[in-house]
Amino acid sequence: MTAALPCLALALLCALRAAAEVPVQPGFDTQKFAGKWHLAATVSNCSVYLKMKDRMKSPIAIISFRPEGNLAMTLAWPLPDGCQRLELLFQRSGQAGHYTAAQEKRELCVMETDYSHYAIVHETQHSERQPSTALQLLTREQDVSPQLLQKFEELIPTVGLTKAMLAVLPKSGKCWQGRAEGAGARAMVPPALVETGLCSPLHDTPSCPSCPLLPHTRITPRCPK
Repeated sequence: MTAALPCLALALLCALRAAAEVPVQPGFDTQKFAGKWHLAATVSNCSVYLKMKDRMKSPIAIISFRPEGNLAMTLAWPLPDGCQRLELLFQRSGQAGHYTAAQEKRELCVMETDYSHYAIVHETQHSERQPSTALQLLTREQDVSPQLLQKFEELIPTVGLTKAMLAVLPKSGKCWQGRAEGAGARAMVPPALVETGLCSPLHDTPSCPSCPLLPHTRITPRCPK
């Protein structure tokens, strides 16, 4: 057992190194990437996510870019009693496709995308108490092909996660007001106040550890303008 410890330590070091070296899509094009995406599958080591992943349904993400290059994301999460809108803003780092949110200690990288069908996004939450990592598969259409899902699953161990943490999210017809596919598209929040036991990704407290791209504990009881 003692002789095996150096091997285990080396394996852990390799896993941590692999998780830290996250590639970014070469020549990332913000105009092609903007618009509506479906979160088709996700994998994370966040403890809150692991407890709720079997009850999650696919949210819709509307992504746009500010003139200064920052990434704005609006997520519409289907919940049992309605929908919840979650808005996030990431500042561009030195490289297009790599973004940070300093206040929430969050980092987002677009690892790979073909812009018209899929994107694979890596996100980390640098919490001192409970850091977490997530890998997300975004698709332009709700249905995901077995080949694309296999491609996503093959990337899971390269970022230090395991397939047991994977959730392939069922599609939902909620939370979408389909006016347009581009920047004019809107995520819909029905006029109902919904209380949930889920944690806010923007506030990290001892009773509510933050996780990448999870709904708030509460939603606004109105539709966004």
